Amino acid sequence: MERSEDRILTTHTGSLPRSAELEDLMIRKERGEQVAEGELDRVVSAGVEHVIDQQIASGVDVINDGEQPRVGFQTYVPMRMKGFGGASSRPAFADFVRYPDYAELWFSRGWTTSKVFDAPEAVAEVEYADLSEAEAECALFRRASDGEQGRYRDRFMTSAAPGIVATTMLNAYYDSHESYVRAVARELRKEYELIHSQGFLLQLDCPDLAMERVGLFKDDPTSRFLEVVETHIDAINQAVENVPPESIRLHVCWGNWDGPHDSDVELADLLPILYQANVGALSLELANPRHYHEYKAFEQHPLPDSMVLIPGVIDSKTNIVEHPEVVSERILRAVAAVGDRSRVIAGTDCGFGTFAGWTMVAPTVAWAKLRAMREGADLASRELWGR
Repeated sequence: MERSEDRILTTHTGSLPRSAELEDLMIRKERGEQVAEGELDRVVSAGVEHVIDQQIASGVDVINDGEQPRVGFQTYVPMRMKGFGGASSRPAFADFVRYPDYAELWFSRGWTTSKVFDAPEAVAEVEYADLSEAEAECALFRRASDGEQGRYRDRFMTSAAPGIVATTMLNAYYDSHESYVRAVARELRKEYELIHSQGFLLQLDCPDLAMERVGLFKDDPTSRFLEVVETHIDAINQAVENVPPESIRLHVCWGNWDGPHDSDVELADLLPILYQANVGALSLELANPRHYHEYKAFEQHPLPDSMVLIPGVIDSKTNIVEHPEVVSERILRAVAAVGDRSRVIAGTDCGFGTFAGWTMVAPTVAWAKLRAMREGADLASRELWGR
């Protein structure tokens, strides 16, 4: 994993804006409608090439394929693995329960999205028997990015963590939540090892480690939720035992929606457990105004020397383009919290294309935000390196 040895590097969380044509095709495919594979392949390829161009033009150092071949950051899993069917009935998040007028406002947006709250559930033994789609995604990303070498520092590929699969594609088969999580971990390790074998950094997407405090476990005490987090981390370690920690990034967030977030779990409660993960970097949501203060959690729980921090310095839920000076201030605060400029890489709070059809930030604004992140990183670098 690259470190910020000579300047602050930049990256992002994974998903990037899809074209309207691609979103429509992905949603139709998820619904089981007939989609011409040749047409879908063409649009996906164009999408990957476009987001690579945009990342490089925006000065992003550690790039990916923008999750263009996926309908959602974790809801792609039932389309690749056996054992899923029907529809999950997920409980409403605390924000929507505590603020019903906010819920009304949210759902009045009328988005046509992929299956976010009604994704399939586990109805049989889960099995990742066919890696062909994952292999094709890796091959496409390699073809599209190999010719741009020298214009970026590194490449990463995202993958859903066992816990986010088990908390959003609910359990209708296994005897316990833990049994389900560990079964998913056993199968997803195949995708993790594939990504690593292709020479990409592996990013594990784990919103469950914070978000599900206000979701599936909102009625439980915090102590119970933290026990669940520990189980999910242990399942991750089980799944990545053949991937070196320095090749793994772990992304944690409180959910990519623009709600109150005033029931969220505190970062200080999570950090000691997150540090148990055998990973080389933590990607955390820290630009969100509800959580910006939580840099102070690192005073109580210092980042291990073996880990890099990827703080969110760009909010992925608002169309306001952050001023580069604001970005620089956020980066400098992260460096102060870590105590080592080389172990900070600037990032975004979450993705800009979490699900097909879930568009909170206009694509042109998303690219402007990434450019602002680069400009802010350059300002911070001048202060940190004196040049």
